[in-house]
Amino acid sequence: MKGKAAKGMAPKGTAARRTATQGTAGKPRAAEPGTHVALFRGINVGTAKRVSMGDLRALAEGLGFTGARTLLNSGNLVFTAKGRSAGGAAARLEEALAARCGISARVTVVSAAELAAAVAGNPLVTRASDPSRLLVWFSGKPADLARLQPLAARGWEPDALALGGRVAYGWCPAGVLESPLAKAAGKALGDSVTARNWATVLKLHALLGGAP
Repeated sequence: MKGKAAKGMAPKGTAARRTATQGTAGKPRAAEPGTHVALFRGINVGTAKRVSMGDLRALAEGLGFTGARTLLNSGNLVFTAKGRSAGGAAARLEEALAARCGISARVTVVSAAELAAAVAGNPLVTRASDPSRLLVWFSGKPADLARLQPLAARGWEPDALALGGRVAYGWCPAGVLESPLAKAAGKALGDSVTARNWATVLKLHALLGGAP
């Protein structure tokens, strides 16, 4: 019947959320304790800093991390590092990347729980009609994101900026490259943080089982 979901069928929004957060047979898959996501900044952008995802997995395994998996080609590495701090893992990955591949890149590491909190705490998700134009900036140090506070006090319509604990969110409806907010945020943050669009964040969340 028009305007109603067919019996036994979930609304589209519900189905999409289940796809992002559940495994086979509709059962949530919990991430293994100690699971983290390493976000490499600026690799495989154009012809600069080309790194294969196989090399990233090998780096993680060479450092003693387990369960190394990658998502897309933009430097998203999921791994398990029991008993190791996120900050320590980031520094070790940066050093290994430079030693093995001759490439310098900032790495931000967040835990499965922190990624889940970033997904659950996004206040702009209801405004965003295109997940590729909704950015999430991740930082290893909350003080880095404090640089965005002056920007948060300004009006950016139709763009929008929201600050969280270790993340900040930016809605760029005209596109990231054309967004005055994205340009101002990039200038304020420099290379201290790395950004991923909402579509990638949700894929990472699903890869982790949709739960910390």
